[in-house]
Amino acid sequence: MTRPSVIIAEPIADAGIDLIAAWADVVDATGYQHAELVGAMASAAAIIVRSATKVDRALIEAAPNLQVIGRAGIGTDNIDLDAATEHGVLVVNAPNANTISAAEHTMALILAQARHVPEADRSLREGRWDRARFQGMELHGKTLAILGLGKIGTLVAQRAAAFGMEVVSYDPYVSEDRARRLGVTMLPLDEALAVADIITVHLPRTDTTENLINRESIQRMKDGVRIINVARGGIVSEVDLADAVRSGKVGGAAIDVFETEPTTDSPLFGVAGITVTPHLGASTKEAQGKAGIAVAEAVVAALKGEMVLGAVNLDVGPSVSPDVLPFVALAEQLGRIFTAIAKGLPSELLVTARGELAEEPVKPVSLSALKGALSASSDTPVSYVNAPVIAEARGVSVIEESQLDVDDYQSVVRVSGMVHGEHRVVAGTHMARKGAVLVEVDGFAIELPLTDYVLLVRNDDSPGCIGRVGTYLGDKGINISDMVVGRSPSGSAAMMGMSLEGAISDQTVAGLLELDGINAARFVDLS
Repeated sequence: MTRPSVIIAEPIADAGIDLIAAWADVVDATGYQHAELVGAMASAAAIIVRSATKVDRALIEAAPNLQVIGRAGIGTDNIDLDAATEHGVLVVNAPNANTISAAEHTMALILAQARHVPEADRSLREGRWDRARFQGMELHGKTLAILGLGKIGTLVAQRAAAFGMEVVSYDPYVSEDRARRLGVTMLPLDEALAVADIITVHLPRTDTTENLINRESIQRMKDGVRIINVARGGIVSEVDLADAVRSGKVGGAAIDVFETEPTTDSPLFGVAGITVTPHLGASTKEAQGKAGIAVAEAVVAALKGEMVLGAVNLDVGPSVSPDVLPFVALAEQLGRIFTAIAKGLPSELLVTARGELAEEPVKPVSLSALKGALSASSDTPVSYVNAPVIAEARGVSVIEESQLDVDDYQSVVRVSGMVHGEHRVVAGTHMARKGAVLVEVDGFAIELPLTDYVLLVRNDDSPGCIGRVGTYLGDKGINISDMVVGRSPSGSAAMMGMSLEGAISDQTVAGLLELDGINAARFVDLS
């Protein structure tokens, strides 16, 4: 099988490159200009970037085989998510790789502000011993307002508490219970801004957070407040902040991120009392190493066809237990089998999680079943990203269902729907010893371990049928690696489920139907 091609547009850790090289061909495109990169995308299955490379619509549309875009970091401001989603391209990042580094840089900037470290350093180097001018303040007992109590904000809160600071936070998505466990008081935005001695921003840049810190909001703050931003440029208005520091309303600021990056020209640069750094929040050896490895793992998983639960443009609901992942893969196989036996798609595809699986979010499982069902009936490449779009265009809706009761197995995934006036059903489970197992087809109870090549044959429940099928396949040189037989509830018919060691042709399948007692036959290629 041809190895996929992965373009590395910006440097990542060697360990990350080694992970990719074990499974794909690596193309070093570091230093390429945009036009050169567009030209290199023709055969690319994946591209990995950091923050400098713009993955825009033109770049995405230049890559007909593109499956995944990897961002070795947390933000995706430089990636056209709409274009990626339209083209079924998964976008993955490394959201947890830089959290410690960003939190530590935040504390460094808070301390630099509190003790005038940059200004004192500069003054002394210029020949002045000016102790009185740079009298600082203690952090102990001061109030820190954290805007955004996510992973990085939480780490900052823990570190601030160690300095004896009072910590308040604004975050509409964080519960009072969680904040209480962290020793943080949750407040509305205006109240958090009003009580703070120091404000630090840890929010994403969105339509609602852009210019959140501006002339008006600054006026509601304490005189002499200090403002820190190690999150995203554009959340703090650079012009308004510069004016506020000049006027003395804001006692100082430390800014690591800017509205336009890279930049060497900002209204903040000429203002005394403002410390600036060139987006160094994630710039540690440890963070870059973790980011490179994390994004490489996500890219390889995506290229293998696995669901990357943390993908940026993949909505699978709440966090998912690793125990669900085998059933996600199973659901895609069941979707393919369903379409094969039904010879079409239903207007409503019902995906049911039963047993212990019903206690987990169903969305990853249902999305995977939909992808499988569509893949078996579409010439268009189907991904987890574009499956809902394709389904909508084809008039297929997905209904999710959870049922705690189940017979025989701990957990079962069931895919069903009406196609051509018939109600069709397939169900499966995952076993530690056997892996993915098909356990039901249209009411026939079978227990067939799923392999790349599956043959299902419905026959009369009469002597000789199994022998005739085995002889027929043997004469064709087709080896059966596993076989099970199940009866219908009425006992009038039976079904053979076979795992084959290779694919068979439509002509071979048609020949099965000419055998006595054989009523239907379906071959499913799951490779």
